[in-house]
Amino acid sequence: MSNPKHDKGEHYLLTPKAEPFLERVIFNNRFFILVMFLFLTAFLGYNAVNIKPDASFERLIPLEHPFIVNMMENREDLENLGNSIKIAVAVEEGDIFTEEYMSTLQKITDEMFYLSGVNRAGLKSLWTPNVRWVEVTEEGFQGGPVIPDGYNGSRDSLESLRQNILKSGQVGSLVADDFKSTIIYAPLFEINPETNEPLDYKAFSLEVEEKIREKYGKPNPNINIHIIGFAKKVGDLIEGIGSIAMFALVTITLTTIFLFWYSRCFAGTIVPVITSIVAVLWQLGILRLLGYGMDPYSVLVPFLVFAIGISHGVQIVNQMAVEAAKGFDAMTSSRLAFRQLYIPGMLALVSDAIGFLTLLFIQIDVIRDLAVAAGVGVAVIIITNLVLHPLIMSYVGISKGGIRHVQNHGEKQDRKWRLMSFFSHPSVAPISILIAILGFGLGIYYQKDLKIGDLDKGAPELRPDSRYNVDNEYIISNYSTSADVLVIMVETEKEKCTDYRVMDAMDRLQWTLENSPGVESTASLVTVSKLVTKALNEGNFKWFDLSRNQTIINSSIQRAPSGLINTNCDMTPVLAFLKDHKAETLDSVVATVEKFVEENPSEDYTFLLGAGNAGVEAATNQVISKAKDMMLFFVYAVVSTLCFITFRSIRAVICIVTPLGLTSVLCEALMAQMGIGIKVATLPVIALGVGIGVDYGIYIYTRLEKLLIEGKPLQEAYFETLRTTGKAVAFTGVTLGVGVFTWIFSPIKFQADMGILLFFMFIWNMIGSLWLLPALARFLLRPDKMVAKAKLSEANAS
Repeated sequence: MSNPKHDKGEHYLLTPKAEPFLERVIFNNRFFILVMFLFLTAFLGYNAVNIKPDASFERLIPLEHPFIVNMMENREDLENLGNSIKIAVAVEEGDIFTEEYMSTLQKITDEMFYLSGVNRAGLKSLWTPNVRWVEVTEEGFQGGPVIPDGYNGSRDSLESLRQNILKSGQVGSLVADDFKSTIIYAPLFEINPETNEPLDYKAFSLEVEEKIREKYGKPNPNINIHIIGFAKKVGDLIEGIGSIAMFALVTITLTTIFLFWYSRCFAGTIVPVITSIVAVLWQLGILRLLGYGMDPYSVLVPFLVFAIGISHGVQIVNQMAVEAAKGFDAMTSSRLAFRQLYIPGMLALVSDAIGFLTLLFIQIDVIRDLAVAAGVGVAVIIITNLVLHPLIMSYVGISKGGIRHVQNHGEKQDRKWRLMSFFSHPSVAPISILIAILGFGLGIYYQKDLKIGDLDKGAPELRPDSRYNVDNEYIISNYSTSADVLVIMVETEKEKCTDYRVMDAMDRLQWTLENSPGVESTASLVTVSKLVTKALNEGNFKWFDLSRNQTIINSSIQRAPSGLINTNCDMTPVLAFLKDHKAETLDSVVATVEKFVEENPSEDYTFLLGAGNAGVEAATNQVISKAKDMMLFFVYAVVSTLCFITFRSIRAVICIVTPLGLTSVLCEALMAQMGIGIKVATLPVIALGVGIGVDYGIYIYTRLEKLLIEGKPLQEAYFETLRTTGKAVAFTGVTLGVGVFTWIFSPIKFQADMGILLFFMFIWNMIGSLWLLPALARFLLRPDKMVAKAKLSEANAS
């Protein structure tokens, strides 16, 4: 005996007007489409597994910012101040003046000299000839390499070495203040001149670990190796990608378990997981074909693609189970689910994709790459989860256990949805809106403490107790030179960089900086000139000043370090060593320099900001600060426009977008209170959170509006929405929230920060769509008029 509901559904499906063209094309050719998907998955999957890590110094900085433009134009004359590593070779017992220590230092220096990617001309160590000592005697200047002639490790040789170091001025820079360690400084090439290939940061970091720390540090209990620098930091981040993969596996496992608990159907569990993994493979494969790699920041995007895929997959499984419970077969249930979900699904995904692409406005390549990766991933989900998923389910269908689970909607199971439906009640809705306004106000209040940039010492992308940050803390504590350097480039005409007027302006700038908060010390050609002038006058500090005599200036800088003067003498840097790289410190120092330049105009010289790691971070902070509000504006503009085009109602837009806005404000307040700054690693999360969160509101609103148009009162319509779509939204929000919550335990701090922020946004976007949206609908949609209109239409039809 045929099922009447089933027959009615078949008749409904075969009605030409009811059957969308896209549905007919997909389901009438489902076998051939699945075969095509199989070949595409194999091809793109092969490319996905061969995608390589891709990180470079230039991709992490805003190349179009004036500071960076100035730095890149003078890069060859700055000895790669933005990209270098420092290796501190320290002793546990005794000091550096032993034959064993100096022998080890020599071997490590030789190892560094031959490492691929090292700029050998700029390598500095006590064993390199460019580290020299100078003294003034009755016969004039004397000097030479710090390592004395005929050094043999004897006591006399070591004593000569000690004296040479004291005369060299390297104590506090290359030699620790307590003489228990020395530094090997190695500038790096971004492009290896031998191979013309970009520097492989992961390979370089591993090579340094193997040939330096493992070879000389671990076997010798009295030697400790400390390594810092941009290349080492990025290398450690790339090594940490393994932990990201582990946490992604944990997330997939938890999602699978929760999905089975939710659906009670093996196929309804495995198929959405598989199609979401297929989406990730497609995304990675397409990125490789487009020439992209995976940097430490965009490596988290595949999980977001998986999360979005699961979000839409759950809706399909849920709707199929509802249709199957009515008696429809697998094919019919799949087609009905597709028909009801493909429009809101495509709207949500297109909103996601365009929202992510707003990150392209940020002039930092690594964020632009993340935008492309996320955009490609979402575009792929439109195919894999809205086409592949229903097609597979049209063959396997929902199991009997899954159907029974849906049919068992007793009063006890519906009680929670009945209770939640009161969010739309006339007495409760105003309270919800009042709470939302209060929450928005509190968010704005606490948001005022939100900072741009890094708020921690060392590498904030890594844990404070990570190997890199422990090494960084050692070097900061034992050397007087700060690790945070802002470089002001002074450009002049050719052969004019040592002119008195130029040097005097540099001297006045240094005095201004040294008396500014956040600056520990400065250095430039002026510093060298003052030191030599003092030395030429029996070391009397009364002569520690810049001479007005050009001849004296010229003679005082004859042996100036190459990093302080270029070959053409048309550029010389002023180095400002900062106490930290926090945003307020950088802003203060940059403002001081800009004010000085404005108040001291001249045709003889030009002061240009800013190189060094502090200059790069200052430029990055400025770009992010400027782009943040613009990015959010475009994200919300895109989402609002697409919602308006789909629903043709400004009221619908307000219902969907308002909960997202509340979540964004609360998220920024959370960041401010937890000490998480807005930077390269966290800025994209704000856009990604909005993009993913809009899915919830679109699905809820689509179902609610449909029921209201059919004539159901708002609270009853919302109850029915909660039983179906709302249940899936609640499950998705909680599942994805729990999945990213595990990231909090990651050894990579920026992954932990992203885990906290995404967990908050997943949960709060879900709460907003289930709690605030129906309250807004009570006042904005005029449900009573919609019910009356529906009854009038029904009466006219009868």
